[in-house]
Amino acid sequence: MNQLTKPSGINSGLTRRTTLGLFGAGIGLLAAGAARAEEEKVLTEAQVLRDPEIPVIGNPDGDITIVEWFDYNCPYCRKLAPELRQVVQDDGKVRLVLKDWPILGPVSKVAARMALAARYQNKFEAAHEAMISVNSRITEPRIAELLSGAGLDVDRLKKDLDANAKAIDALLVRNNEQAEAFGFNGTPSFIVGKYRVPGALSMDQFEQAIADARKANMGRKIERN
Repeated sequence: MNQLTKPSGINSGLTRRTTLGLFGAGIGLLAAGAARAEEEKVLTEAQVLRDPEIPVIGNPDGDITIVEWFDYNCPYCRKLAPELRQVVQDDGKVRLVLKDWPILGPVSKVAARMALAARYQNKFEAAHEAMISVNSRITEPRIAELLSGAGLDVDRLKKDLDANAKAIDALLVRNNEQAEAFGFNGTPSFIVGKYRVPGALSMDQFEQAIADARKANMGRKIERN
């Protein structure tokens, strides 16, 4: 999938109860869709939640993981970013795994590759915040301006990108394969705990999703004991 004409999002008119119903009807990370996951070999827990090459913010040792597939030129992703960041900060026990999924055109791919190259100077989060916080679509010249303003060495960034292009592009391929295997139609899309959430949520809905994921984890621990 190279480009989608419209990012997906949960209809703002849905009630919280209806939205939470989507969690229950969603694809469980390890249980539902097992045959498909076995066939594609891309939906193991380690690959989706614990890929060591994927940037993580929040609490790296958190008890709940949220995985977001996003695009820097997705207006829904930009609007959601500060609220999701606040939820993660307020909770204190959430790992936020950020999976670049540049599906909205060539500039999105340039932005994703540059952000991932920023990891080599330990500045992915600064690069991410610089590009996800703008109020309009970014252009290629604007990317360099934003990253420079965020304190990145843009010349080094380009050299790191060239030197690590194969690994970065392989990572983007993995992200895309997982998103397609989950049946996501656009950005933003999420895994919260072990539930599939194909669309944007409000702060309250994220908090409820996290609470539900914790209850599910507790239930599994009780069953094992």
